[in-house]
Amino acid sequence: MALGTATSPYELRFDAGRICLDLLATTHPVERLDGVEALCGWIGGAGLVPEGTELGHADASWLVGFRELRAHIGQLVPDSRVPDSSSQARALGRVNEAARPAPPALRAVCREGGGLVRELADPPTCAALLALVARDAVELLTDPVARAAVRECEGGNCPLVYLDTSRGRRRRWCSSEVCGNRERVARHRRRAALARA
Repeated sequence: MALGTATSPYELRFDAGRICLDLLATTHPVERLDGVEALCGWIGGAGLVPEGTELGHADASWLVGFRELRAHIGQLVPDSRVPDSSSQARALGRVNEAARPAPPALRAVCREGGGLVRELADPPTCAALLALVARDAVELLTDPVARAAVRECEGGNCPLVYLDTSRGRRRRWCSSEVCGNRERVARHRRRAALARA
């Protein structure tokens, strides 16, 4: 299966600022990793593999692996203090274990017409791709500056978290175009209703 678009009716999002947080975003508003094709779309969109990488060997076990890793990361983020429960400690152990395998090896190859492009030396394994996401989570959880920049969206009914890298750390929404726009529309409607009253 070549990388393509997800079959989910909802667009995949890659605006959380970290790969591991983008994986968490695949649960809202509904399950977006609803099949292997959607997962392959997410893998490509997240940049885990170079464009054009064939993932025809991906199967349902990959979907299970990514969903399990997502659940473990979700137990640790946004509250990434020292795990204070046995379930958080187990989640941290699973993330650490997922980070152990070597990530996919890249190589530079000549393309037609000159120039070099990246490609994988071998077809990626599920464990190698999970390692990339898990390592991103480990880096986030152990970096005090990045950890302090993790925010929960202030949009109504939005559980998403993101890395606030805005100037002055004033970002309020996971997406200005999605939750921010909803908030601005709601504020406008409230003002219009008050003006009419």
